[in-house]
Amino acid sequence: MLVLKKKGCGRLCPYKSRTESNELLILRSLNNRMNLSDKDKQYYFYLEKGFDGEKTFDLLTENLQCECLIVNDLLLKQNNTLFQIDSLIITQESVYLFEVKNYEGDYYYDSEGFYKISNSEITNPFNQLIRSESLLRRLFQNLGFNLPIHASVVFINPEFTLYQTPLNIPFIFPTQMNRYLSKLNTTPSKLNAKHKMLADKLVSLHITDSPFKMLPTYDYDILQKGITCAKCTSFSVAIEGRKCVCKECWHEEVVTGAVLRSAKEYKLLFPNRRITTNEMYNWCIAIDSKRRISKILQRNFKRVGVRQWTYYE
Repeated sequence: MLVLKKKGCGRLCPYKSRTESNELLILRSLNNRMNLSDKDKQYYFYLEKGFDGEKTFDLLTENLQCECLIVNDLLLKQNNTLFQIDSLIITQESVYLFEVKNYEGDYYYDSEGFYKISNSEITNPFNQLIRSESLLRRLFQNLGFNLPIHASVVFINPEFTLYQTPLNIPFIFPTQMNRYLSKLNTTPSKLNAKHKMLADKLVSLHITDSPFKMLPTYDYDILQKGITCAKCTSFSVAIEGRKCVCKECWHEEVVTGAVLRSAKEYKLLFPNRRITTNEMYNWCIAIDSKRRISKILQRNFKRVGVRQWTYYE
């Protein structure tokens, strides 16, 4: 018997939850610690907006009551070709594939492409969908699964309008989303071990870090140092006893948590540099005691080496 729901909760627990990509996390940090070029900043905002749209979609699918497995945020490879899937919903008889777009504003569709009203052409999401569906179908065949795939592009933003949409294109608009999920909810579905096996296999094949990150050049010396506020990302953080207090929004955070969060950010930006007491002292700035930082690192990381060669991992 598959347990699909959180205990004491009506919502479905996603079989694979969605998390920010390393690319987005790095760009978010760089946007706060250096001056990004207009092109890099535009790309960063594009990733943030896309992730916000996907999370909005997740809130809707987690309200499904039917028996299904929700697998989010997959990066897969078929015949040396990478493809990304925003969301999959596995039911008894079918797999539903969703490409989620958080577009905002007025667009139009014609036989030649997908455009903003300003006449700027953008990548046609229908072409993206067809590519992902084709590659996923071939992957299913290689894995020995023959469930039919129903693929759709979901436009999640209520401020989105598309003109001249062909009726035979599988687009789901904001005003149709609740009806679509209600219909899916009433579809009879009883899962078995084979469905779970498919979900497990897809999760095991997921590539955790994309090889195609589009990151600007940066190094340690050009980045602004300091603990940032966990809520508003301001650098106006002061140490008051055992807490870090933001002087912009007055958010409070325990010092240990702030140091660990800063260490995680440091390791994300500089995976080849070691975490040491001196490095964290220089990176955090706000904490004026190396001894305090050393104690936090010793309690929360594995200590390697001795004396001046000590580092943490």
